[in-house]
Amino acid sequence: MLQVALAQVRLNARRFIAVSLAVLIAVGFLTATLIINSSSKASLTQSVGEAYRNADLLVTRDMYSADAAVLDEETAALVRDTPGVEGIYAARQSYVAFGKDLNVAQLGNTSEHADLFPVDILQGTLPVADNEVAVDKDTAERQELTEGSVLPLTAFIDDPTGEQQTAELTVTALVSASKDPQLMGTPQLYSTSATAAEFGEPGSGFTSIQVALADGASVEDVRAALEQDISGLEGVYVRTAQEQTDAVVASFTGGEDILTTILLAFAAVALLVCALVVSNTFSVLVAQRTRELALLRCIGAARSQIRRSVIVEALIVGIVASVAGVLAAIALVGGIIAYLKTIPESGFATLSVSPLAVIAGLGVGILMTVLASLVPARAATAVAPLAALRPADDVRAGTRRGRVRLGIGMVLLAGGAALLAVGAVKGNLLIALPGGMLSFVGVLMCATLFVPSLVRTVGRIAAPLGVPGRLAALNAVRNPQRTSATSSALLIGVTLVTMMMTGAATVRTSLDDVLAAEYPVDISISGPSDESPFTSTDAEASGAVEGVEEAVLVPPAGMTETEYGPYGVYALDPADAAKVLQDSALVLESGVILMPQGTSEKTLTVQGASKSVELKVVVSRSSQMQPLISASTAEALGGLPASAAEDMYPPQPQLWLTAVDGLNTNELMDLRTDLAAAVDVEDYAVSGSAIERGAFEQVINVLLMVVTGLLGVAVVIALVGVANTLSLSVLERTRESSLLRALGLTRGQLRGMLALEAVLIAGVAALMGSILGSLYGWLGAESALGSFTTVALSLPWLQLIAVLAVALLAGLAASVLPARRAARLSPVAGLAAD
Repeated sequence: MLQVALAQVRLNARRFIAVSLAVLIAVGFLTATLIINSSSKASLTQSVGEAYRNADLLVTRDMYSADAAVLDEETAALVRDTPGVEGIYAARQSYVAFGKDLNVAQLGNTSEHADLFPVDILQGTLPVADNEVAVDKDTAERQELTEGSVLPLTAFIDDPTGEQQTAELTVTALVSASKDPQLMGTPQLYSTSATAAEFGEPGSGFTSIQVALADGASVEDVRAALEQDISGLEGVYVRTAQEQTDAVVASFTGGEDILTTILLAFAAVALLVCALVVSNTFSVLVAQRTRELALLRCIGAARSQIRRSVIVEALIVGIVASVAGVLAAIALVGGIIAYLKTIPESGFATLSVSPLAVIAGLGVGILMTVLASLVPARAATAVAPLAALRPADDVRAGTRRGRVRLGIGMVLLAGGAALLAVGAVKGNLLIALPGGMLSFVGVLMCATLFVPSLVRTVGRIAAPLGVPGRLAALNAVRNPQRTSATSSALLIGVTLVTMMMTGAATVRTSLDDVLAAEYPVDISISGPSDESPFTSTDAEASGAVEGVEEAVLVPPAGMTETEYGPYGVYALDPADAAKVLQDSALVLESGVILMPQGTSEKTLTVQGASKSVELKVVVSRSSQMQPLISASTAEALGGLPASAAEDMYPPQPQLWLTAVDGLNTNELMDLRTDLAAAVDVEDYAVSGSAIERGAFEQVINVLLMVVTGLLGVAVVIALVGVANTLSLSVLERTRESSLLRALGLTRGQLRGMLALEAVLIAGVAALMGSILGSLYGWLGAESALGSFTTVALSLPWLQLIAVLAVALLAGLAASVLPARRAARLSPVAGLAAD
């Protein structure tokens, strides 16, 4: 029978194209997910772990523990003197303000062991004197710094005398910018250890002590010695560079690899749909060879031999398709990594094909194909040779198997729906998520109960099309089990796509309410510095930018003190306030000061240059509200008090703007850039609810695009299943179709009948998927955001209609080949077939 199976695969290779394609896509998806996981870890080693990439070992402390010991000079000496240690780099980090505009930079120290220095020297020599500094190349270009330039630094922390630490350092070297995503865009400076300590927080110690081993020293031996030396230091660890990288990455995600988990969930969906398609496809193949298998039984082949023949065919197809899927995944991810390397911000991207990805892809693909073929293989041997053309019994609700399946499905549906409802009411996604999964599995198990009825009901729409329409409605439910399995495959994909669309639309609507409560105005622009504060001219310039409806200048008018510290107080004319404040309930009037959410004081004293006034506090719902008084009250204060000028960051005039309604995400991001250019500030100085909404929507749109693309894989596989079901239907009804042709049904009417069947199955699945997806999307958003804000269902009608249209068109396209095959057969040849 092995020869028979090999001959079948060789002679009828075209029959296996559909199943091979389904397996290839699913295996490629799974393998690509695992490769992305291993590549992301390798890339993080080249980025997050770049600061200690040259170290053999690191001594680090738990930064999140208040009881962790400080890594001081004594600890560094202890590590330095450990046998097997050639050199160390006791790394310090602090933040300073530099330049005229007091930009924030990270200040690190140089290494006493040159090989451990984390970045490359591009030009000049590293600082050796305390008044020297090295600057990363990107910052040097932005600030127009070269060797010999003088760079003023200001510490954020006052020294023990109460004065602010300042210094002027000479640039001696340009170094490469760190690839660490946490530092990208942050200026990076390096000076001597003494200078770095001088500008750091007193008693903070070193962030880590990196170790280079002497030639011939064993990592494990030196590690054991170091662990013994530091055993009395609480919260201090000895790790390899890779272990430290893994620990840092785990701290970002709470120890959970969320991205890989999400991708694996989508891969599981693709595999599930693929298994349905493989099973249906082998059912088609078995049906095509019913007479052949019966003949083999008649000449002496045993049931087990026939079964093994079908399984061997599945094994061969699974091996070939799985290998192709793994190779396609490697090529795809490799291409993505190669592209990312061309982008400066992601030049650290690294391709890493783990053995697990290859083994899992091959193993799952082959095993899934073989398992999916077991039911068709059993069907091939379940009938006697003389009754080989008799169809197998379906698993209907009236049979024992059907009743058990229906009972389990109803329990899962009811229990899952209850959990989902509880999660939505309590705003707990951890409760709602398993509830949604269980309820959806229940829907799939109960599909045979209601899908055929729905198809039959919807099929009445085709009645006006005459005989082909009525026949299509009847034939679509002739085999309820197969119809339910096919529609279920498409139902999974459409439900998930629709769920993401509805969830995203609902989140967007809810996000608007949250941001409106968080930010007082659509857009606010912070002043650049006290040397070039905003003026009315800047307000006019920003107001002239396309997309801006109103723009007003908001100058500082005084200072006030709350339990949270000093605040700059701003002034605005009540008429202008009404134009730009989002909360229409806030009224700015004399004797009142508007304060941010959380202010507990009932009255506050505002100090001005000429006098102080006590004002009644009105608390806004916005936590970002700047203390605001009326222009008339500000006039009585006489301007900022003299003490305000002594602050490191005295209050500066701001611009408050109202954006035109209806701007989309791209327009809001362009508006941010245009406004920054119009008033000569950096993009980050432009904020507000409209800008934040654009930024969030940008992330939502990208995620939605990626997720929809991933789920599209499941939909494509499901549509292959629709085509397979129609192929099986055509084979089972060869004589019937020929009889209809003989009675006068034209080729076009026969093709139309089969096309209507496909459209009915795809349409019902898409309609059910849209309804279920909308419900799951709304309840999912409710469970995720319900504890923060009121969630209102928002249906993206155009997108939902597009999903329905695509499903119908795809179902129609899936019917082309089966219909063509049926129409080509002559009535005489079809009636002669057994």
